[in-house]
Amino acid sequence: MTELLKISLPDGSVREMPEGSTPADVAAAIGPGLAKAAIAARVNGELRDITRPFEGDAELALVTSKDVDEALELARHDYAHVLAEAVQNLFPGTQITFGPATDDGFYYDFAPAEGRGAFTEEDLPKIEEEMRRIIAADTPLEREVWTRQQLIQWFKDHGESFKAEWAAELPEGEELTIYRQGDWLDMCRGPHLASTGKLDPQAFKLTRVSGAYWRGDQKNAMLSRIYGTGWLNKKQLNEHLHRLEEAAKRDHRKLGREMDLFHLQEEAHGSVFWHPQGYKIWRQLEAYMRRKMDGAGYREIKTPQVMDARQWEQSGHWGKYRENMFVIPDEVPNTEDEGELVSKDADWMALKPMNCPAHVLVFKQGITSYRELPIRLGEMGCCHRNEPHGALHGLMRVRQFTQDDAHIFCTEKQVVEEVRAFIELADAVYRDFGFKYAIKLALRPEQRFGSDADWDKAEQELRDAVAEAGMMNEEYGWEELPGEGAFYAPKLEWHLTDAIGRTWQVGTIQGDRVLPERLDASYIGEDGEKHRPVMLHRAIFGSYERFIGILIEHFAGKLPVWLAPTQAVVATIVSDADDYASEALAKLRAAGIRAESDLRNEKINYKVREHSLAKVPHLLVVGKREAEEGTVAVRTLGEKEQRVMSLDEAIAMLRDGATPPDLRD
Repeated sequence: MTELLKISLPDGSVREMPEGSTPADVAAAIGPGLAKAAIAARVNGELRDITRPFEGDAELALVTSKDVDEALELARHDYAHVLAEAVQNLFPGTQITFGPATDDGFYYDFAPAEGRGAFTEEDLPKIEEEMRRIIAADTPLEREVWTRQQLIQWFKDHGESFKAEWAAELPEGEELTIYRQGDWLDMCRGPHLASTGKLDPQAFKLTRVSGAYWRGDQKNAMLSRIYGTGWLNKKQLNEHLHRLEEAAKRDHRKLGREMDLFHLQEEAHGSVFWHPQGYKIWRQLEAYMRRKMDGAGYREIKTPQVMDARQWEQSGHWGKYRENMFVIPDEVPNTEDEGELVSKDADWMALKPMNCPAHVLVFKQGITSYRELPIRLGEMGCCHRNEPHGALHGLMRVRQFTQDDAHIFCTEKQVVEEVRAFIELADAVYRDFGFKYAIKLALRPEQRFGSDADWDKAEQELRDAVAEAGMMNEEYGWEELPGEGAFYAPKLEWHLTDAIGRTWQVGTIQGDRVLPERLDASYIGEDGEKHRPVMLHRAIFGSYERFIGILIEHFAGKLPVWLAPTQAVVATIVSDADDYASEALAKLRAAGIRAESDLRNEKINYKVREHSLAKVPHLLVVGKREAEEGTVAVRTLGEKEQRVMSLDEAIAMLRDGATPPDLRD
């Protein structure tokens, strides 16, 4: 007699199914609509193929395309397999390596056949056509369990040396699976959709080709990586392609060149050369943040760039973070022609990758009483991190950066109130820039310092502070992120949403009990005994470089007037207006407006185009008539019509927009 399996569903009901049944069978038993809609299953919490049989009684949740995140992950993984099959169909002798899903699509790394050369973007249309043919064939994706030796032998027999090498390193005794679609197969953990036909043939696009080293090591063979973007339907694809097009227009590197804000070059990998126009933006942000921090009771300090390695060992960063630190010997380099540049006995120092340990050293100077707490120490702290060259990206990922950093030293009882005050400060700042945001709580990682009791307390304090600020709700996108905290503390994260819907993780606050212990920070309590302070690490902009990059892209270069490097340009139509333009410029500057004049012997349309490209908010056009009447013709960036007004009216209008939001009445 066949044993019946008990399959528990999310609504609390239980279905009895015969042995060998699959989640697809359960969906069919419930109804034809669900049978058609179900694309995968969660069995006892594990995402699985819908056609994989149950091993026993189980809890089942069926996945449909309405479960967007899971559905996209499955579809993108399938697109990667279809891409690999298409390439091998079209280009015999090509070897496959790895092909994962990504945040917006998929890629696959290939070793081209000997003598063929790397793939190029000219190959992509032909590959897309073959992928659509494979999808239309609606071939089942079938899971099979193989032994390690079977895998090695199959790949060797079929000339797949890269896969054979990888299979040989897999642990003995582990269940290894392949997925077959017709005659083509790949080693894969899965899960996958039931067949290639479950993909929408109009919902993907191959986007680019690049080089990639086998296993990420530049000593290994160079492979061809083909990227694609994949979605559940054509509408999603079109929306994504529109976002990409819009993002390209807003690229801060492109706009940075056009607006003459900054540049980067190989002589200083990952460090920014700020031009006068770009540094004006920096200075405005810095002045704004100083006013905010001064108003919130922070005391600004400045700490050294280079610190002894022993300090970093004591803090724990040397063991956890050393590969990202620039280290330097603490000795005079050898100047002779022969011999080592640095001796083996040299002591080591490091450029600081963060400011925290130095702030603890400032806190430790002298004896601190509980009456002095909380102490809020802020620093516009320049830091260096040894990021790989390939990971650097304009202002968004650099090696040298400056943070709006601060650390709050407080008692246990003060933690929730201090975090709540910071939450409200961050809210005011982001609102001044027009950002909407979500708050997320990153919880303890597997590898961490500190006791579970301390982590329990620290995580709950952050929850309590968000609740007291009234932001633990859907409006603020509240979410908890297991395993994503720092090695020494949980943290609240602020994820900003920009004008085209992208999110950027920017601000943070972390409740840390580890560093004060490791660096022996203490204060004298009401009982006359020494106590450890809690250390709150916090930033709002994060780094000035990245925040400026985000602002440039969010505003497409059209920064709010108060942030614009040049807020107005007085441009002449004829040389007879030069004297009046100079008078107007002097009055604008006297009113605190960052203004320039353009007296060049060029047509006014040429001047308008040039200053529009530089994203100057206001152009004040003057000719002979304006000079006689004391007026200006104001052209505002993004507006079609110009307005004629008196110079004094124009100055009043510009001065209002040029005032930083925190200084307005």
